[in-house]
Formats: sequence, structure tokens, C-alpha cells
Amino acid sequence: MKIISWNVNGIRAVAQKNFFDDFKALAPDILCLQETKAQDDQVTETLSSIEGYHIYSNSAEKKGYSGTAIISKTKPLSITKGIGIEEHDNEGRVLCAEYENFYLVTVYVPNSGSDLKRLGYRQTWDLAFFNYLKNLEKQKPVIVCGDMNVAHRPIDLTHPKANYNKFAGYMQEEIDGMDRFTHGGLVDSFRYFYPEKTGAYSWWSYRAGARAKNVGWRIDYFLVSESFMPQVKSASILPEIMGSDHCPIDIELK
Repeated sequence: MKIISWNVNGIRAVAQKNFFDDFKALAPDILCLQETKAQDDQVTETLSSIEGYHIYSNSAEKKGYSGTAIISKTKPLSITKGIGIEEHDNEGRVLCAEYENFYLVTVYVPNSGSDLKRLGYRQTWDLAFFNYLKNLEKQKPVIVCGDMNVAHRPIDLTHPKANYNKFAGYMQEEIDGMDRFTHGGLVDSFRYFYPEKTGAYSWWSYRAGARAKNVGWRIDYFLVSESFMPQVKSASILPEIMGSDHCPIDIELK
């Protein structure tokens, strides 16, 4: 089973590029999307040409903002929107599909913002989301994928010293939030397979030709319950797929 995660930075925008050709070529069993920037009916309409898949979405109350979606060949046993806390559930950031052997959660974690105005909220979110995942894990293993909006280690961005504790995505508070996940029983699947690999990024600024120069950040992840890691065959980043400022990432299950 191949599961792909992709922050598309607007599903309607990416649909006008090579999205459908890429989708066919990638042939995922499940595709998880973040930052759809569309209401549920707009997501359904935009993806209506996809056959043989079940499509689910969770949109923000604010139009054209945030939003997540899951496109799945197998119909999930259940679908849940949000984490059950009102203050965190109005931006369409979490969508959970339950399958026989695991929960699959796609997430678009709040960005602390260019002026760090949401850094405090981000810390509240990180703890609430961690607790939500651990509650799910009591029932069956969890696979979490999406844009976590943090580079976890210096190896995960091109200029760690220049960015550390100065810019959103590499503040110590955000790193601590990611530590909570990885110390709390969730494995960073890409680093599990490639602990020392450098230059492996999933997001690039649109400025100064950053992507062509591979001046990037790895802020998209597949986090997997420790108990389920033996079922994970591989984890990859797919920088050759264009259309967004993020590229897709994937895992393959045995």
C-alpha cells in the first residue's frame, strides 16, 4: 500500500497544473492533502474526474484558507473531522480515516506566522494534537502525515544557524513540539530510513530560485506509531513533482 501526503497550496490552483497526470503516475492507494484552500463542495467538484476513489475533506470556516482532504481507494471504516476541541477545529486542519489496522491522520499544523504572532497558539495546538493522537493509539496504531510546519533538526533545513529562534518553522518552541511527538512513541519514518541524509527537503520558498538551488526545508512528515514501524517498507520525498511550493512525500506499507 502506497500512501502519499502533499501540501498542494490550493487544490483548485494545482488542479490547473499537472495534478491529475501526477496523480495517475503516482498511483497512490491513499493521497492525503493539506492546504486545499477550498470549501468541501469545491474540493468535491475539483476532484470529480478522479474515478475509483473515495474523497473526503475538512474545510476551514474561513473561505480559501487551510483545509485537508483524503482520497482513498479503500473506503475507510470511519472518517472524523478535527480533534474534538472547538478552538482548534474551525480551520479544517485535521482529517482522520480509520482503516482495519491503523488510523490515518492528515494534518496541516498552524504556522507561527512571519511575525510569530501565533507561536503561543501553536504550542497549545501541538500539545492538544499530541494528546489526540495518543488517545487514538489506545485503540490501534496511528500514521500521521502532513505539513508539520517545523524543521526538526539542523539537517532538515539549508541554513539552520541563520533561522534558529528567528523565524517560524525553526523556533525552539516548535522543535520542542516535534520532540514531544518523536519522544512520545511516534517515529519520523524518513529519518528512520535515512538518519544522516542531507539536502532532503519538502518545501522551498518561491523567492530567489530556492527550489532550483535546493535551498529548502523538510517540514512535511510521516510519523508512525512505533508498534507499526515493522509494517513500513520505505519512506520517500518526491521533489521532482511540481505544482506547489511543497513536494509530495510517501511511505509504502508491506
